Amino acid sequence: MVDERTTINGRKRYKKKKKKKRRRRILFVLFMLSLLLLVSSLGYASFLLHKAESVMNKSYEMLRYDNAESLDPKKDNFSVLFIGVDDSRTRNFQKDTRSDALILATFNAKDQSVKMVSIPRDSYVYIPCEDKYDKITHAHAYGGVKCTVETVENLFDIHINYYVKMNFYAFMDVVDALGGIEVEVPYNIKEKDSEDHHNAIVLKKGLQKLNGEEALALARTRKKDNDIERGKRQQEILKAILKKASQASSITKYDDVIEAVGNNMKTNFTFDQIKSLVYYVVSNKNLSIESLHLTGTDSNDGVYYYMLDEQSVQEISETLQNHLR
Repeated sequence: MVDERTTINGRKRYKKKKKKKRRRRILFVLFMLSLLLLVSSLGYASFLLHKAESVMNKSYEMLRYDNAESLDPKKDNFSVLFIGVDDSRTRNFQKDTRSDALILATFNAKDQSVKMVSIPRDSYVYIPCEDKYDKITHAHAYGGVKCTVETVENLFDIHINYYVKMNFYAFMDVVDALGGIEVEVPYNIKEKDSEDHHNAIVLKKGLQKLNGEEALALARTRKKDNDIERGKRQQEILKAILKKASQASSITKYDDVIEAVGNNMKTNFTFDQIKSLVYYVVSNKNLSIESLHLTGTDSNDGVYYYMLDEQSVQEISETLQNHLR
């Protein structure tokens, strides 16, 4: 007979583990959203408002001709694909860079809820623009944002209204604009910098004040551990950024933060929609955020792929579809 205390303890550990994963994914999306919200919500001062609008107009890039511009985030349901790309000046900001992070989020105004799913970069999926199966990270290399959006739409059989594409310069510039962040470095690190110079960044173990390049190196490294530990580090780094941004001493630096975001982000959100999104998030104190999880198996026959479980994809697809109705 199973010991009841063992069962209860097992459930507690399972719930705790699920909460950790949920916080990690939520924090990543909230960080990307916070950059968008920062651009508009800090624009109450007329100067910042004018600059924020100018920056957002510069960041705007239409995805396709549809009804995205007519949607109102305060009252309409909508979907957003967050795309993190690993491009740089060394790589000449080429359009054929791969996506490093993909998170799809759906927003339901009536239910005041958000559902999101993170898509592993090595997921083996059908890529419509190439009419073949490949890693989903390659979709951006094949056809940029449009191909990436179409691939995710095909995967989940839903329509994506908006996208937000950011590179890691946005991450670095925000850290620098805030005057650096304090983070615990778990061990001595030698890592390449944003321009791919090997061992250019050297960090010592312990609590450190890091600039943008150093924070990026800490977020990217996995030489002494793995992707799970890297995820934990990224969580702590993002917490440090949000903490620093919320301090009163950072208010005078928001001008630089806005500029940093504008230079390294593309989106088909209009400025007015961003302001509505701020209202949506800030006014809904009971906003519910749920993280969904794809499952699959590893496959390595000379090339590594993550084979998504079809039932898992179908269940999440139906959940997202219902959430958008």
